Amino acid sequence: MTTSEVAVVTLRPVGPGDEGFLFRVYASTRAEELARVPWTAEQKEAFLRQQFQAQSVDWARNYAGADFSIVDVDGHPAGRLYVDRGLDEIRLVDIALLPQFRRAGIGTGLIRDLLAKAQAQGVPVTIHVEVFNPARALYERLGFEKVEDRGVYIFMRWRPASREGGVS
Repeated sequence: MTTSEVAVVTLRPVGPGDEGFLFRVYASTRAEELARVPWTAEQKEAFLRQQFQAQSVDWARNYAGADFSIVDVDGHPAGRLYVDRGLDEIRLVDIALLPQFRRAGIGTGLIRDLLAKAQAQGVPVTIHVEVFNPARALYERLGFEKVEDRGVYIFMRWRPASREGGVS
C-alpha cells in the first residue's frame, strides 16, 4: 500500500477466530528485536507465543471494558487497535499494524480519530510506549508529551485544547 492510495479503514471487534491473526501482528512487532537473538526459529516462536499469551491475559484483566478491535483495510485484516475509554481519560492500550500496512497513514488516521473523540469529550489520551519504539516520534508529532519514564516504557499524554483555544 502506498501513501497515494486511499484505503477504506474499518474496525471490528476481535472475535474467537482472530487469535492466529493477532499473534501474527504481535510477532511482527517483535521481529526486528528478535532478529538479533541467536535462537532457533522454534525457540523464537515459543518465546513469542508465551509473551503474546501473557500480554493478552494482562490486557484482558487490566482493561476488561476496553474495545479490542481488528483494523481492516479494504476488507483485509491489517492490525489491532485496543482502546480503553474511561470517564477521565482514553487509554490507547495498543495500536499495531502488519508491516505492509505501516507508513501509509493508517495508524495516524486512527489515532487522529481517537484524538478528535477525546477533544469532543474534553479528556486526555494516554499511552505507554517503549523507549526505542519508532512510533514514539509519531505520537510526539500528534501532540503527545512525555509524562513519566517508567523504565522500558514512557508514559505519554495528549491533552485536548480548552474551549478558550489553549490546552486544558
